[in-house]
Amino acid sequence: MNNHEIDFKIYGDDMQFVEVELDPNETVIAEAGSLMMMEDGIKMETIFGDGASSSGLMGKLFSAGKRILTGESLFMTTFTNVDQGKRHVSFASPYPGKIIPMDLSELGGKIVCQKDAFLAAAKGVSVGVEFQRKIGAGFFGGEGFIMQKLEGDGMAFVHAGGTIHKKELAPGELLRVDTGCLVAMTKGVDYDIEFVKGIKTALFGGEGLFFATLRGPGTVWVQSLPFSRLASRVFAAMPAAGGSRDEGSIARGVFDLFNGD
Repeated sequence: MNNHEIDFKIYGDDMQFVEVELDPNETVIAEAGSLMMMEDGIKMETIFGDGASSSGLMGKLFSAGKRILTGESLFMTTFTNVDQGKRHVSFASPYPGKIIPMDLSELGGKIVCQKDAFLAAAKGVSVGVEFQRKIGAGFFGGEGFIMQKLEGDGMAFVHAGGTIHKKELAPGELLRVDTGCLVAMTKGVDYDIEFVKGIKTALFGGEGLFFATLRGPGTVWVQSLPFSRLASRVFAAMPAAGGSRDEGSIARGVFDLFNGD
């Protein structure tokens, strides 16, 4: 294997975190800001890109630059066990949902996922970008023209909202998914966008104008609650500017007191 072999355990139900066990000199990479806790003896270092690119400044800059296209930070963080015994480091999901462990050596060496799904991985896993070759999928796919790709033969962890459903597609089998509900797929799955048939259904159905069509063979992971859907519901439920006085609270009373009300 080219990647570091790491052991792990996932804790929690709807607000999960993953604990990674590192042997001496083993390293895990993670998105900046995903750290929850780590034991003594682990060295943390910030790097350009994912650390899997070729050596040299230009290689590192190119790797980091690709991450800008997916809306991620220029930097990633590595956690290396520099002690003599086993040490543990934990990473938390940024919103309610599930953490999905993926052994890339058992999934064809490549996973394509939504652009903010990656959480952490064994050192050696390459975190890059996947351009949608089809124009329709690129411009109307809900997740944009660019998705993330994880390549290698080690463990990777992705996170998604709500409940996660893993579905195996037989050769030629077609699955239609809401564009925001697609989490990840193996490299053999053909991905495209289909317009919702029927004018009334498209305009008043409340499900958007497009489906993601996934054709096997391959494996697909689907989430029940995309973060964009959760955020839109929260935003819609927010009171108008100034709030409502019917939502009485101590904090509101103190606020009104200082404002002379």
